[in-house]
Amino acid sequence: MAQEYIFWPMIVMALLTFIPLGMMPIKRIQSALRGETTPDDYKLGESARVPADVSLPNRNYMSTLEVPVLFHVLSLALYATNRVNAVFLSLAWAYVVLRIGHSIIHLTYNRVMHRLVPFAASNFVLIVMWVMFALSLLRFGSN
Repeated sequence: MAQEYIFWPMIVMALLTFIPLGMMPIKRIQSALRGETTPDDYKLGESARVPADVSLPNRNYMSTLEVPVLFHVLSLALYATNRVNAVFLSLAWAYVVLRIGHSIIHLTYNRVMHRLVPFAASNFVLIVMWVMFALSLLRFGSN
């Protein structure tokens, strides 16, 4: 299998990160134009005056940068050790699809129990990937 295939789920994950990043200034400017917030409301993050719909893209953006860092690191490790195979690639795509589902729910109707399912499932997939990677290192050593 071409090792470079692992970069496609990484690219899609990066694109997912750019969506809330692009939404943040739009929501903040709209809020300022409505008189709901001022620049001081963002001086130390977000003040209590910032409406939930304005805070949401920022929180989603942070979420796409937290645990997914471990996904990106693992993907690069798989590439560097020549361990990208159909199983890892399928799990990588499963992780990304679950994160997309989480973000769609988070950025739209935001029901916590609904977004918990893809969030928890994505974390489970990532843990499985890391365990499999570690076992492959133990079992086969370096290539």
